[in-house]
Amino acid sequence: MELKPDLPPNGGSTPALRRAVQALDLVGASATPLAAADIGRALGIPKSTAHGLLSTMVELGLLTRSDQGLFRLGSHLMQWANGFLNQTNLVEEFRRHFALGGDLDSHTVTFTVLEHTEVMYLDCRNSGEPLGLTFRIGMRLPAAFTATGKAMLATLADEDVMELFSNEWPDPMTGHSVNNVADLLIELGECRRHGYSVDNGQIRESMTCIGAAVIDHSGRGVAGIAISLIQSEASDDIIESIGKQISSAASELSARLGFRKRLDTQRVAIL
Repeated sequence: MELKPDLPPNGGSTPALRRAVQALDLVGASATPLAAADIGRALGIPKSTAHGLLSTMVELGLLTRSDQGLFRLGSHLMQWANGFLNQTNLVEEFRRHFALGGDLDSHTVTFTVLEHTEVMYLDCRNSGEPLGLTFRIGMRLPAAFTATGKAMLATLADEDVMELFSNEWPDPMTGHSVNNVADLLIELGECRRHGYSVDNGQIRESMTCIGAAVIDHSGRGVAGIAISLIQSEASDDIIESIGKQISSAASELSARLGFRKRLDTQRVAIL
């Protein structure tokens, strides 16, 4: 694969900053993690300069380095992404939608973004139901077990999901937590077929979560919405009914934020 960074005009800006941005663009655009030699060669800089730049970026959380010395995007970028989402009124739109009232008012509603193999909760509205778990803003949980995580992961290609979990698998939270990436892919296939995702007691034994992903123009999930309820209440009919409602809510949010108005149901998932 030949890597060619998109080089903007020089215009007097700091070369090191330009190189850092170009390195992020390269790693972000690559389907697989990149070696330092590949990045340095693409940027046209000496090996020692590339290692110094990449080490600094790892230290700052802009990149992460695997045990094999390969680089992928770091979690610090998600802090900027989350700030961008806030500035584009994504959280505000979520709150406005669920402040309008409706059949889902009695349930806990959560709103997350995907950060590597975890979801981070941007907003939540806890109900009085005895779920055994209180969601809070800033909380992080393994994406493989959560409804919102499954929803957003289902918008990715299976190969990307396998790469995401190639280095480690999260410790199970309950006896129902999915055990490996192969089983997760089966669940993601179900998500794509049904148009919503289900966490059947994978983060809390007594709780079921159902939801869908907010999709951008590229077909990727930029956020996830979930409804949580007591597992004893989660009959097949209730799950299907809430699944349709939460999928509709995600579609409306996508459209209101300027994303595609007609979402491909093969790319929308169950939370």
